[in-house]
Amino acid sequence: MVAPFIGVFFQLKAGAGLSVLPVFMTGFGPLVIIIAAILTKNAFWKINVFDLYCGLFSVIALILYIFTHNLGISILFAILSDGLAAVPTIIKSWKFPETEIKINYFFAIVSNILGLLIIKNWSFTIYSFGIYNIAVNIIIIFCISRKKIFNMLYSKSEK
Repeated sequence: MVAPFIGVFFQLKAGAGLSVLPVFMTGFGPLVIIIAAILTKNAFWKINVFDLYCGLFSVIALILYIFTHNLGISILFAILSDGLAAVPTIIKSWKFPETEIKINYFFAIVSNILGLLIIKNWSFTIYSFGIYNIAVNIIIIFCISRKKIFNMLYSKSEK
């Protein structure tokens, strides 16, 4: 959740405008979920060793991101940080697709596409986080939908 917020800061510094809104929402959504999980008495969450490693490497990438004085490299570290933080969600959506809601990821794709459409100054520092967000959300939707996709393809091949 932190990497997108910092990404917004650097994108604004690079001259982005409203196109940062989808990136901001990428961080805001998890923030709301964390607050709700903390405030919900019966919330269930389980963090394993792999999650901790992803979190650790995400924090290291985030620290490198903050201290890099090159906007392009900073954005790459922000994407790396967010990507490492997304790995547990990707794995969870592959193993337990019923625990995820596709529509949330679909709207994230749509909002990032809209964000890209309003960019006036196309530079890597402005468009890269949006493209990354589209890609990671497509991967998560694929993980959630893979059983239906493969069942549909398998049933067509039998006919």
